[in-house]
Amino acid sequence: QVQLVESGGGLVHAGGSLRLSCATSGGTFSNYEMGWFRRAPGKEREFVAAISWTDTSYYADSVKGRFTISRDNDKNTVYLQLNSLKPEDTAVYYCAARARGNMNFDYWGQGTQVTVSS
Repeated sequence: QVQLVESGGGLVHAGGSLRLSCATSGGTFSNYEMGWFRRAPGKEREFVAAISWTDTSYYADSVKGRFTISRDNDKNTVYLQLNSLKPEDTAVYYCAARARGNMNFDYWGQGTQVTVSS
């Protein structure tokens, strides 16, 4: 059973930056694709970014060029660097893991709140 714990959320002004971390345990981290999702108030959860076990990364169009996902296999941790934040980035951000061969993300963290003030 993989466990995910996010940290690094907070309140920031528009244009500011945050770095989210997701520490994992209970599995072989390098075998998982890691992703970040978010849920804004009154909206459905949406994909933000993901990084494969080969370090291939991909992003939602809304965050491309502003957010950067990375992973440290030695620390079993995935990061999301959020730059040039906008009020519409306000959401609870969730970390997720998908094992090789699986279609869906199987494991989820509890989320961390990011609030961007205008």
